[in-house]
Amino acid sequence: MNSLGTQYKALVIGSNGAIGSAFLTAFKNDLNCSLVASLSRTTVPDFSLESETSISDSANFLALNAPFHVIVDATGALIIDGHGPEKQLARLDPIQLSRAFQINTIGPALLIKHFVPLLDSANRAIYAKLSARVGSISDNKKGGWYGYRSSKAALNMMLQTAAIECNRSNPNLVFAALQPGTVASKLSAKFVSPEHCLPAVEAVQGLMSALDGLVAKSGAYFIDYRGQPIDW
Repeated sequence: MNSLGTQYKALVIGSNGAIGSAFLTAFKNDLNCSLVASLSRTTVPDFSLESETSISDSANFLALNAPFHVIVDATGALIIDGHGPEKQLARLDPIQLSRAFQINTIGPALLIKHFVPLLDSANRAIYAKLSARVGSISDNKKGGWYGYRSSKAALNMMLQTAAIECNRSNPNLVFAALQPGTVASKLSAKFVSPEHCLPAVEAVQGLMSALDGLVAKSGAYFIDYRGQPIDW
């Protein structure tokens, strides 16, 4: 990522998923990346989106490698506890809805809380969070997927609000919600045939290129893997 300077440090949260692992590989292959750290349920330390203590402990541990110049949060889930997205109002369940918000909104918001302080405050730095086009209220043309859509829309608001606040004390920060496209993975295979999916490597290449061109501002970006803006 040339715009971060000749040498930069990266952190990938949720590095064991298809997109997270592709980001991890891309950073490792970038000669300008002097250090890449990873965090997932299988790393040491591990963490859980449902435990702020584990998130705080992980941030304190990784602070030894700070400051980072780019942090990518690739966490999130479409199928939770064996339940997929609800296609009709009749399928709404309060427990499943709360779980969707815990995994896709509250947990990632706590990651922002604890990991943004690990970003470089003297130079341009990026906090990027995987989101989804279905989280766009204005782009909702088909309905359905209540919990997933709503939790991603709420996530976008969390990111936007944090970006506005953090810009006041650190005007060098870039916040971005990322739409990676429908990436080939075990998860997408349940909904989309592989020939209609994007390889994770290609999606990440596009996202890294798009991130490279973003300038710091008050507020977050919402972009796809081609660098095209998405309406909130």
